[in-house]
Amino acid sequence: MGCNGCAMKMDSNRPEMLTTHDWLKDLPDTSHLTKIVEVRFKGTHKEFFKNEDLLSIKVGDLVVVACTPGHDVGVVTLTGTLAKKQFERKVNHPDRYSWNKIYRKATDADKQKWEDAKKREYAVMVRSRQIAAELKLDMKIGDVEFRGDGSKAIFYYIADGRVDFRELIKRYAREFQIKVEMKQIGARQEAGRVGGIGSCGRELCCSSWRTDFSSVTSDSALKQGLSPNAEKMAGQCGKLKCCLMYELDSYLEAQEDFPVELLTLETEKGLAKHLKTDILSKKIWYTVENAHTNKPVVLDLKDVKSIIQLNKRGKKPSLNSYIGEDEAPANEMNVGTVDMSLVEKKKGNNNKRHRKPNNQRSNNQRRSQGRNPKKQDAKA
Repeated sequence: MGCNGCAMKMDSNRPEMLTTHDWLKDLPDTSHLTKIVEVRFKGTHKEFFKNEDLLSIKVGDLVVVACTPGHDVGVVTLTGTLAKKQFERKVNHPDRYSWNKIYRKATDADKQKWEDAKKREYAVMVRSRQIAAELKLDMKIGDVEFRGDGSKAIFYYIADGRVDFRELIKRYAREFQIKVEMKQIGARQEAGRVGGIGSCGRELCCSSWRTDFSSVTSDSALKQGLSPNAEKMAGQCGKLKCCLMYELDSYLEAQEDFPVELLTLETEKGLAKHLKTDILSKKIWYTVENAHTNKPVVLDLKDVKSIIQLNKRGKKPSLNSYIGEDEAPANEMNVGTVDMSLVEKKKGNNNKRHRKPNNQRSNNQRRSQGRNPKKQDAKA
């Protein structure tokens, strides 16, 4: 969840910047039950390794791991049973996973070599963008990640379509004297690698703990009664905020108690039209036609169901026994309420697209009226 106005860049090389409070730190050590270890590299890049030599490692340790080719240096993020659970959750085909081992804890020489490789990343990223522009490729180099031994670098890029970067790889390998790997990412992944502070005041979910980046649709915001303002709903990546999906299941479950269609209620004072709905509190706002005040009527869901049943039997009850005390002004839109007028307005806008403007219709009418007398005179 991010905000363009309050986002700030964070140092992804610092392990403490990409971790959240460990609520399970008081659990007993279970590293002896499994050899699986989760290791984080730059940004949110994480992989799983096996502690074949049963090294005494814990969360936060710098370790040297095997990779193809050479070796890399990363930070241990999970061990024991939690690492095994995370592996089973994230990896779709565990039997096909290519395992690499953990060599050792990082020594001072490993750390120095790792730091030297990290210092090259920014300069290489700037130059790599210049080379991509010289080749006129429709892509953006979002980040560069060097291996711990400095022999290989991963170039993360963003592109809308397919890019032929064979010549680009040759230029990179020749100029930087390294082995090159190209990896395509999306806007959400890029925001997770950059990091920042969201509108909630906390670190972005994508850069702290979130590992899957499922698509978020505008329909999820409408079902929760949130504001349709695109600027408020968009995160730092420019896409809809991932947190819109966190409470969606609760809203969908609460909506099961509502009727399929909230009909206009027939009352003694007149027709009561649906205005908006608070799904979680199960309250519905209605406006009564020919009422002395514009103040809406707040009804509980069970009362609405009761009135609907009475209407089906031809009865028009009085709302005095149903009116709640927490009435709200008609123009007030609270979070968690669905404003049906917005839906109707959206439908009206779609219909207007197929209509001709009023001035165009009036001009056409004048022309037709001007032509008709001539035809009549000719017949005469």
